Amino acid sequence: MRGPNLLFFLILIAGAVVFFGITLYNKLVKRRNHVEDGWSGIDVQLKRRHDLIPNIVNVVKKYAEHEQETLEKVINLRNAAQASKANSSYTPGKQGQDEQKLSHALSGLMVQVEAYPDLKANANFLDLQKQLQKIEDDIQYARRYYNGAVREYNTTVQSFPSNVIANKYDFKEAEFFELENPQHAENPEVKL
Repeated sequence: MRGPNLLFFLILIAGAVVFFGITLYNKLVKRRNHVEDGWSGIDVQLKRRHDLIPNIVNVVKKYAEHEQETLEKVINLRNAAQASKANSSYTPGKQGQDEQKLSHALSGLMVQVEAYPDLKANANFLDLQKQLQKIEDDIQYARRYYNGAVREYNTTVQSFPSNVIANKYDFKEAEFFELENPQHAENPEVKL
């Protein structure tokens, strides 16, 4: 292999390396986009829940005047969860902590509602409970999709040889959206 054959072989090897590098870069971009898409799905469901909470609180207020402290706690936690998005240190992990606190408070509210038979029979409240249960199911589904996308992306970022490309082009690992307390991972119990 002398002269033109060697040059052709070297060009072929260099082309294969460049092609392989481009393929790995595109794979990282694709997986990062899946993570962003997954987070967008969670964000939409959380907004739906945040928008529904004032309606639930207003209906409960009419029947359960003694639960004012619990209602205020739910609204304050909802507002805190919404406000955390505007904070510069906003991360999926921080959002998960805020949403966990909100889910726990909503669960407590639903347990306290059991003491008010008139409220449990109210058609508007029953509809709001059904909507909340649907949203909670959608959040759980979106969280599973997002965490699956994060797992695949992080594996690609950490694996050789794609980690070389990831480090060179500043692909950072994504953060999972998890609940710290396993019993909070369950949906708030909504009895109809």
